[in-house]
Amino acid sequence: MSQPDPGTQDADPPGADPPHAVSPDTGMPGTGLRGADGTVQLLADVERRAVWTLLIDGILQSEVDLEDPWHLEIEYMRRLGHLIDLAAPAGVPLRVLHLGGGGLTLARYVAATRPGSRQLAVESNAVVASLVSRRLPLDEPATGEVGVLVADARAALEQLPAGSFDVLVVDVFAAAQTPAHLTSLEFTVAGASALAPSGIYAVNVGDGPPLAHARGRVATVRSVFPHVCVLAEPPVLDGRRFGNLVIAASDRELPVSGLIRRTAADPFPARLVDGAALDRFAAGCAPIMDAHAEPSPAMPPEVYA
Repeated sequence: MSQPDPGTQDADPPGADPPHAVSPDTGMPGTGLRGADGTVQLLADVERRAVWTLLIDGILQSEVDLEDPWHLEIEYMRRLGHLIDLAAPAGVPLRVLHLGGGGLTLARYVAATRPGSRQLAVESNAVVASLVSRRLPLDEPATGEVGVLVADARAALEQLPAGSFDVLVVDVFAAAQTPAHLTSLEFTVAGASALAPSGIYAVNVGDGPPLAHARGRVATVRSVFPHVCVLAEPPVLDGRRFGNLVIAASDRELPVSGLIRRTAADPFPARLVDGAALDRFAAGCAPIMDAHAEPSPAMPPEVYA
């Protein structure tokens, strides 16, 4: 399940209306369903009827455009899309594992841009999985093979055969925090095992000043993969506000130059950190071990005030 990038809100003053007003999905009884992590709502955009927004306890999780799966509205999701685009030559099918399904936004993007891809989305919230399946069904066979498994992300990951996927995306939040057992070295090793040689590991991390959790997550990933970079908006990287950081890693060199070009052209440009700059970013941080792992920090209330 995804966590929104608060950076996408900077264009509006506090208290301003969101860019696209939404209304409850009146096809469902009431305005929301109670799930394991809070009240789940699926809202239809008033102006764009093919656009749907998934929220849990009022916090944005996913935005899905059924008519335009190529469009990724949430900024950190767009960065993950860039990584998918550069993972292999254009149009070549990929085997992609999504830990955290949400509205299946990224899975729909992969299916549209790389027809014939085989994908598995692991979603721990059964209410979310059921609601998305019923209200936003995948257009098969046009989307290729997309399986959805309701299970704990780590338990599912540890049961997968080695070398099963070309890309692994970790985007799991419960009550707006990444569970502790999905932040550790042991979890990252299991992720690396599920990847084919030269596969790409990508994780969405939510953190704010002083970025202690994000630095620990970077140190953890770097202890497993030789090539690592971080993508985030400058105010987040500089520790000036809470936001999302995408950590990308691989046993091969990452498409750094392509990522720099693409993220610099985004509506909310990101900065890429690697090499010596990443050394400084994670300096003094030890990998996170299961025995001492903690959930990611909760978003401050003012982020969505």
